[in-house]
Amino acid sequence: MQLKLLDSIDYTILKLPAHAEIPTFFYKIDTFKSITYTKEECSLVVPTATIETKEALSIDSNWFIIQVVGELDFSLVGILTQLANPLAENLISIFALSTYNTDYLLIKNRDKEKAIHVLSQCGHTFQ
Repeated sequence: MQLKLLDSIDYTILKLPAHAEIPTFFYKIDTFKSITYTKEECSLVVPTATIETKEALSIDSNWFIIQVVGELDFSLVGILTQLANPLAENLISIFALSTYNTDYLLIKNRDKEKAIHVLSQCGHTFQ
């Protein structure tokens, strides 16, 4: 599978109350960002340098992002499994996100070199 290290910046995952409005700083971000609402919470993934933490219930920084390159057809099976399983076998934790087009893995910066090595050993290539 073709993979790409997305940006070379540090990302943070924030948890906000479920009823939180989209923070104004979110609109100003011109790189990767994600927002997900559920009945229980609002989760944000944003560059660390952009965060405002007024309403944050929880904050976890020091993540980098790996993107699966290309658009993935919804009929494809096991894409995340091919990435998550070898990482889990090597005790590397992930935070996975999917969009309409593709999948993203957030991995702690401390595991960056090891994660790249593990995925490369499994036959995945990085752009």
